[in-house]
Amino acid sequence: MASHQMAAGMTSMANMGDMKDMEHMEGMENSLSKGGMVPCDSITIPESSAPIRKFDLTAARTTLKLDNGKNIEAWTFNGMSPGPELRVTEGDRIVITLYNKDIEDGVTIHWHGITVPCSQDGIAGVTQDAVAPGEQFTYTFIATNPGTYWYHSHQMSSIQVSKGLLGALIVEPKKSSKSDTSMSEATALYQQLDSSMLVNGSTRGLTIPGKTGELIRLRLINSGNETMEFSVDGAPFRVMAMDGHDLHEPGLLKETMVPIGAGQRYDLLIQVPESGKVVISSPSAVDLPITIGSGSQPQHKEGGQLFSYFDYGNPVPDDPVLQLKPDRHFELKLGQTLFTKSINGKSFHEIPTMTVKEGDHVLITVSNEGGGDHPFHLHGHVFRGLSKNGSALQGSPVYLDTLLTKEGETYELYLEADNPGLWMIHCHNLKHASMGMSMMLNYEGITTPYRVGTKSGNLPDL
Repeated sequence: MASHQMAAGMTSMANMGDMKDMEHMEGMENSLSKGGMVPCDSITIPESSAPIRKFDLTAARTTLKLDNGKNIEAWTFNGMSPGPELRVTEGDRIVITLYNKDIEDGVTIHWHGITVPCSQDGIAGVTQDAVAPGEQFTYTFIATNPGTYWYHSHQMSSIQVSKGLLGALIVEPKKSSKSDTSMSEATALYQQLDSSMLVNGSTRGLTIPGKTGELIRLRLINSGNETMEFSVDGAPFRVMAMDGHDLHEPGLLKETMVPIGAGQRYDLLIQVPESGKVVISSPSAVDLPITIGSGSQPQHKEGGQLFSYFDYGNPVPDDPVLQLKPDRHFELKLGQTLFTKSINGKSFHEIPTMTVKEGDHVLITVSNEGGGDHPFHLHGHVFRGLSKNGSALQGSPVYLDTLLTKEGETYELYLEADNPGLWMIHCHNLKHASMGMSMMLNYEGITTPYRVGTKSGNLPDL
């Protein structure tokens, strides 16, 4: 089966020309004609009568003039960073054509948190070749789950995301007679564009109009590499969703800091008060507050308890997941060696692949043994948190694609192997991924014709 190949740590990246012997994917069947083997790029969605939404995204080098007057050399989608917000409806068939104007090293698009077929995951050297200048690639998938997601390049990801190749993707639920017409919403995508911290491309924060009593669903996206902690001053709030998945019966919170790891998304529900503004802010972005409504400025209270989903919301009665017995169990220890970030003491292609077959119930134990926060991101799937530090979660079921882990924490995760393919697992501090904290979850019988390395030009984690 395919194993992810990259240079072992930052020292090797200075000598990328020495990677020619790493062009093959370890254990990969080169012949696609052998019985029972299915190439990843043949796994696509079937034809259907679903409504079609088409978008074009052009990756290009652009000089952006920020709203503070500063000019910055960026890499953009459609001349913008972040790129255009793609807003679709649950059940839509999404067709997005990526054009590369002049990004010399090539570009791809990964749909972070969206469950797509293997061929559409946008991983250079695993699911496709990087799209070279003057070329194009069309992605097609179904928007199956409503929620807050984002997209970014997964070719030289730690570089290309920091240069600006990213954007928000919002999947709205199908309309129903029970929809709340009094609710509005807004998206706030925080990014680190080289040395500039931005929210929705601005250096000045975000202002959201709101009438007294109006409910605002605020979609917070952390596309940077570091954990951000958000406070809400001026009104109580609820955490409605994490990583695009609603929580069950979320309770009202106040004087609570919400930590959002790299790659994660949180949806907050806030009701505009009778008088005064609501201000959402983070010490990581002191000049980028989000202001809702008008009136007097609320008093900011330092500190406050950290939000924990361990016992937030309410359990689901007769929860079937809790009765399942795992078919496979993997243990992943996230840490660091002298020059690299590691999983089980190894990095990149040296990390043994987690191999499963379709239908498996999989238990994954993830431990953070040091080296900073490690937001654990799995492609192609949603996993469920079962326990933290040996204690079962007590509140709402929590479904994630990115798990924030801090040093000394251990989590048990449940995964249903229901999407055959070759899937990356990596730290979404993309600098950590570029230093070795990246591996694969592979399904038995799935192969790829693509290769990672300097000869192919496919470098998904550099």
